[in-house]
Amino acid sequence: MHAARLLADCKCEDVVVQDLRGLSQVTDFYVIVTGTSQRQIHSVADDLKRLARAEGHTPMGIHGDGASTWVVADFVDVVVHLFDSHTRSYYDLESLWAEAKRVDWRAATEPGQFTHLLSRAAG
Repeated sequence: MHAARLLADCKCEDVVVQDLRGLSQVTDFYVIVTGTSQRQIHSVADDLKRLARAEGHTPMGIHGDGASTWVVADFVDVVVHLFDSHTRSYYDLESLWAEAKRVDWRAATEPGQFTHLLSRAAG
């Protein structure tokens, strides 16, 4: 849920968390968001890496190049999909996993709680 809060605080749009436990053998949760630009998508992927390190996790991988309209950040139990609006609509992961429950991540987080991680100098 922390990843969802961080992404919302970074002004990503339409943040959705799907609970895939019992449905997927690969991961427990999908976090699906829309970025407003390629630059934002790649910037928040870096922010996710900082959040993971701060919480003692190491990403299995973050995939997508500088021209990507879809970046996947794999944290094993949580996989984050960062899309531009066209690519998100085209692949429609929410419908692919329509039987998954949506998680109310807002109830488990506070706005701005990860602001300290958003400094680009934090490395």
